[in-house]
Amino acid sequence: MWIFADQGYLSIIQDFRDPDTLIVRARFPDHIRNIFPDAQVTKTPGRDYLYRTLLPRGEVAERIKALVEGIEYSNFKDAVEAPLYQRACGEIWGILHRYQS
Repeated sequence: MWIFADQGYLSIIQDFRDPDTLIVRARFPDHIRNIFPDAQVTKTPGRDYLYRTLLPRGEVAERIKALVEGIEYSNFKDAVEAPLYQRACGEIWGILHRYQS
């Protein structure tokens, strides 16, 4: 699952060793820390996503639920404050807009 939140972009997958654990991955460590402040973020050189943390499935679900419940903006791209991430979100929006039918 990909999550684009105003605080960062995450890729979340199941840990193949434990179905109750999710691997939360990101391109930037702060994207994980912004959403999961207590997470221990590990740098994983040579991997598709350079940063990751292992978290209980329930904790991830509760935090994502809280993100949804906390939405107070009417335009996602305008809510993103980090310039590099805002530009990336705009580019992704444009790419996906071209595929809209």
